Amino acid sequence: MYKMIMKSLVPTVVVLITLVVSRMQAFVSVGGNGNTHVTITGSAVMAKIREVCEAVAESEGREFNPTGSSPEELLRACLGTATGEVSGAKFRTALNQIYMQNGFVDRDFMDSAPHHFNNEAFAEGRNLIIQGIAAIKANVRTDNLISARETLGRVCHTLQDFYSHSNWVELGNKSPYVNLIRPDLNIENIADVAMPTCSDCASGTCPNQLLSAILNGKYLTSGYMGLFSSYKPQGKCSHGGETDLSSTQNPRGGISKDERLSHNAVLHNNAVNLASEATLELLEDIRGAVGNKDYLRLMGIARSAVLAFVIDTTGSMSNDIAEAKRVAFNIIDSKKGTQDEPSEYILVPFNDPGFGPLIRTTDPDIMKSEISKLNAEGGEDIPEMCLSGLQLALTGAPSSSHIYVFTDAPPKDTYLEKTITALIRSTKSTLNFFITTSSRRRRALKAGPAFKVYFDVALASGGQAIEVPKSSLSQATDIIVDTSTSALVTILQRSRDPGRVESFSFLLDHSVSNTTIYITGSGLTFNLRSPTGVSQSNSVSNGPLGTIQKVGNLQRIQLNETELGLWHIDMMTTQSYTIKVTGQSAISFIYDFVEEFKGPHPGYAVIDGRPSAGLPAKLLLTLTGEKGPEVLEVHEVALMEVSGVKGSNGTIEKMGGGDFLVTVKEVPEGEFVVLLKGKDKTFSSLFQRQTTTQMSQSKVTVKAIADSSMLPGQVFKLNFTVTTNGSGGTYTIRARNDKTMPMTHPLTLSLQSGGSAQGTVSLTPPAETVSGTDVTLTIEAEGPGGSDSNYAVIRLSVLSKVTDLTPPKCEIVDVQGTCYASSCSSSNWELSVNITDSNGTGIESISIQQGSGNLTQKEEGDTVMGLYEASCCSTSVTLSAVDKVGNVGRCSYTIKSSAGSRLITMSLPLWTSLLLYVFLRDAFPL
Repeated sequence: MYKMIMKSLVPTVVVLITLVVSRMQAFVSVGGNGNTHVTITGSAVMAKIREVCEAVAESEGREFNPTGSSPEELLRACLGTATGEVSGAKFRTALNQIYMQNGFVDRDFMDSAPHHFNNEAFAEGRNLIIQGIAAIKANVRTDNLISARETLGRVCHTLQDFYSHSNWVELGNKSPYVNLIRPDLNIENIADVAMPTCSDCASGTCPNQLLSAILNGKYLTSGYMGLFSSYKPQGKCSHGGETDLSSTQNPRGGISKDERLSHNAVLHNNAVNLASEATLELLEDIRGAVGNKDYLRLMGIARSAVLAFVIDTTGSMSNDIAEAKRVAFNIIDSKKGTQDEPSEYILVPFNDPGFGPLIRTTDPDIMKSEISKLNAEGGEDIPEMCLSGLQLALTGAPSSSHIYVFTDAPPKDTYLEKTITALIRSTKSTLNFFITTSSRRRRALKAGPAFKVYFDVALASGGQAIEVPKSSLSQATDIIVDTSTSALVTILQRSRDPGRVESFSFLLDHSVSNTTIYITGSGLTFNLRSPTGVSQSNSVSNGPLGTIQKVGNLQRIQLNETELGLWHIDMMTTQSYTIKVTGQSAISFIYDFVEEFKGPHPGYAVIDGRPSAGLPAKLLLTLTGEKGPEVLEVHEVALMEVSGVKGSNGTIEKMGGGDFLVTVKEVPEGEFVVLLKGKDKTFSSLFQRQTTTQMSQSKVTVKAIADSSMLPGQVFKLNFTVTTNGSGGTYTIRARNDKTMPMTHPLTLSLQSGGSAQGTVSLTPPAETVSGTDVTLTIEAEGPGGSDSNYAVIRLSVLSKVTDLTPPKCEIVDVQGTCYASSCSSSNWELSVNITDSNGTGIESISIQQGSGNLTQKEEGDTVMGLYEASCCSTSVTLSAVDKVGNVGRCSYTIKSSAGSRLITMSLPLWTSLLLYVFLRDAFPL
């Protein structure tokens, strides 16, 4: 674990270092000020994002000029010039998924030698990297971006530890060890287990303990780490440090370069620089395999709106399906070319007994085609498999998605309700239901109780459950247009059951536009008041403050204008109701509940599940705005009861770069949300934002750790642990996966109060499972009597065994054209290449990684012949050739803008680079 690093890790991203600083603080040593792996990872990630954004802008013929140094301004410049608000929340969320998993390695695999390249576990550590890279590429190909990000974070940690924990730097190496990320190369010259490697260092601060035989023979070794035992093989180096028990045994001391200390400053700095370069090489390999645009999606560079439909296709749903088609087509057509255009489309049909499949695409025409194929048929016994369809949507959609459900029947699969709630809390997604039962069916179902589960899960997610006649459905679906938009924020949300006379206030700031208020319930009366005292009652459809649209149990109020200041909604009813106020704004925040962990590199890690009862709640919160977080202040963070009036304020610790650690000592007993208030210093405007996902505490915890992929057709076993600080007794265990793969698990576990018990889930992916398939496993533990429960949500990947380890070979065979700097637009040049994948899996794709020209391809047997043509205004090109398992070969060329003068640069598999350079030098002399 790197604790201190040089400020100039990657000079090209100095302007973006604020993001890196913010995330690295999530894993600093408790009470310390040092940096971590996350700094190295963040610097490399941001540098590569900037490079790819520039390449994409060049290919699209547009300028790439961020207006400032913040990640949010980089995001806007990368997305282009389309009109509309841009929110950095999902970008930050995607990056956090990488950074958090990077830090988890120190918590979950603290004593694993391969994960840290300790104990000379070089082959095992390299295998973790190679398998991880293969999983990342397969996940991106199958659009499972969350799994890809999480794996990337873990792989980066292990890769970087090689340079801190081994003697690679001491051996005089000035470049990263490419063999760590190349599956066709092996680690060489490892010191034998019986070979002494270090001399004794009583002080523990010797500048170099390595034996001359190791240095002269260029043998690779790493320090032994003893967290629980002082044993190490005779004569071997230790890792070193207070927590390493092995460092007390001869030879004492240690060769770790985790911290920059007086005796190892130069070694530490070199290790950090090599770890940074190695991370960039890893990211470049992934970029080459997946292409520029999918690489940016992997990094969270995408418009924030996602359109996700879960649609009942039973016989009575023909009108509802027609309305879903109309709304989807309207959104696709009307928002095309704007920042509100969805970045992804998701469709999950359900019937009885079938449901699915999940259809996910970034192509609006494919979405249109798939919705057009839906037909209403079957479903004779009324209840349908709605929650099963929802499970697919929640596990397939990106985090914080809005999902829209169309149905006229209650769920048959109510046993999934707790799984759905767990997935809502894990993904922070919002569910909106359109319930369109006829009067005859409603009488048969006795109305409300049959549909209660929809209202409960909608409330848990912060969404709406809208009951509406089929004839009025088109009026209710305006909410889809409202919420399938970029930069959507929630300003206030509350629920009252039973209702009571109460006044609710909410603050509108300078950045908010398109403010909309949703109030659901029957027989409601209310009054809306502006900051200047103007009022409008619910009986006035078109008034001085806004337009009120009533449909079913929903009243939708669109404000005429966003008057700055404190607004009020005065509710005057005893009927149950929900209130939600939304708008569009670049000012937003994301958060995770975290817990402190101990060990050699203690820090904070995200809690998977509900936070523990009886302890202060800790939140890691990230603030984002149009110009970045530097112009924003946080004044208050509180946990607010959704159905009550109590709130608990937290103490706020500023951590830099828009990050804050919030500690709340007295957590509300029931369901709560997070409320943030602050100030935009640019306009001296106060603002408030609120989360929608409801959370609560639990005395039960469920923990499971997965760090390997599943193989098709083979049993995969995952251990999990259930712990309770509440009642002892028999705990019910439920485990479900979203792909209905065969699985077994214990039905119960016996726990004592304050104790724990372990169980095992066994899954068997079918032999025909596509490599890269993402499986979401939910494990729930419920205490005696059902009074308390908790869950863990684990993402697993299925990865076929890779046997093709050699990248394609790209050979430049001809260059034509002469470029003149004075008139680049009137001249062109072209490059001819031959690409082969001898004895491999075959060429999957050839793409332009950098350059704004055109590429044409022609297959000749096992060879693909490519012709790249470009204007002389674009003088550089990199072509990326990818085989069917993600191995990457490249050709790069730069032509000088002067008569008869050309410069060639190559980026090919290392074993061919030198020979090809000599050939090209002779063929095309400078």
